[in-house]
Amino acid sequence: MTNVSQYLDPVLFSIMPYAVFLNFFIFTIHRYRSETFTYSSLSSQFLENRKHFWGLAPFHFGIVAVLAGHLLAFLIPGQILAWNSRPLRLYALEITGLSFALLAIVGLLGAIRRRLSDSKVLSVTTPVDWLVDLLLLFQLGSGVFIAVFHPWGSSWFAASMAPYLWSLVKFTPDISFLATMPPIVKLHIINFYLLIGIFPFTRLVHILVAPNPYFWRRPQLVRWYRRATSP
Repeated sequence: MTNVSQYLDPVLFSIMPYAVFLNFFIFTIHRYRSETFTYSSLSSQFLENRKHFWGLAPFHFGIVAVLAGHLLAFLIPGQILAWNSRPLRLYALEITGLSFALLAIVGLLGAIRRRLSDSKVLSVTTPVDWLVDLLLLFQLGSGVFIAVFHPWGSSWFAASMAPYLWSLVKFTPDISFLATMPPIVKLHIINFYLLIGIFPFTRLVHILVAPNPYFWRRPQLVRWYRRATSP
């Protein structure tokens, strides 16, 4: 296993990140320029009823909070480690992150249930949609698993993952920071890269142009009127 990891790790953690992000930028821009209409969730309804609201709203709020936490640990790792120097603050941060991850999972499961139970939604669901759901479910599930069985992630992310990610930004990839990471953490990272890689070909692109007021505005009703035909 060690020998396999020795050969695979440089490819997965030094080369793959650049490949997927290059793919991300090229094809998201190409899709926006050539297929602007598809730059949306293409949802049949958005926050239009309680069933949909309790699926998508928890997922969006949960995933945004989780991503924000990861981004902060990446941008200001020193401040995160300083915050975690007090046990009470460390516990508060860990519990908060875990709670938002669980919220996102509940929302995602609600959205998947809606796909399966609503014939109209199921009819416009593509294989890529199912792939995205599975990857997101694994990403969130593995994140919760890591939080429970490999705790204090906010600290070791700031201490190990942040330097690794910054080495990628500086085009001097250093995977030595990942040497002691458990396999589930490495799978979590690889799955994230896969999500970035397929991003341009999915409905996720609506994130780049989504109007934030959707989260707090009142539900919008859309009515279609047909011109009366002459007898």
